Amino acid sequence: MKSIDPAPLVPVWDLPVRLFHWSLVLLVGLSWWSAEQGFDRAHFWSGYGLLFLLLFRILWGFFGSSTARFASFLRGRSALAAYLRHGETRQAGHTPLGGLSVLAMLLALLVQIGSGLVQIDDDDFVEGPLSGLVSYDTALVVHDVHEVGFKILLGLIALHLLAIVYYELVRRRALVRPMVTGLAELPPEIPPMRPARRGRVVACAAAALLLVAAILGAAPALG
Repeated sequence: MKSIDPAPLVPVWDLPVRLFHWSLVLLVGLSWWSAEQGFDRAHFWSGYGLLFLLLFRILWGFFGSSTARFASFLRGRSALAAYLRHGETRQAGHTPLGGLSVLAMLLALLVQIGSGLVQIDDDDFVEGPLSGLVSYDTALVVHDVHEVGFKILLGLIALHLLAIVYYELVRRRALVRPMVTGLAELPPEIPPMRPARRGRVVACAAAALLLVAAILGAAPALG
């Protein structure tokens, strides 16, 4: 019997997306650990790092490589229904279902980071850097949102990990390795990632950094 050659490895994820992904893993872990240990300064600075990552990823979702763009994986109900029926997608990058999980994760991070900036924790006497922009009572309510939001974020992370295990073991589709190397096996009829111009990553990173500085500039101090 003639052996079937494996599909060639082609670019699927660019370096900015991969750096965003693994930096997010590290900073979410640091945020959780520093909060548990009461290391407030480390917790705030990890939050500032997450704010930069989130803003950069939003910008990269509009100006980045083809698989990084929101338009490539937020495809609407018909594409999602077709994927759920057939279990196949004809494009590189996120599946329609995976795209929804990315959107949910980004929204959860937005709520978590935003609430962290303006919350007041009355028990541990911790104030977010922008807590002075809202009333005291509002900041207390936002603290509750921050705590509940983290539980929701943990739930999304758990679903993400379960999906990885399912695809790796059941569907026999590697997800972790491509997020490390940027390369994946694709059928010849599916086009690989189209990279963005190199200058765009610098522009998006600079814009994200300026936005972080502007947001934190409303605070009297970084603590």
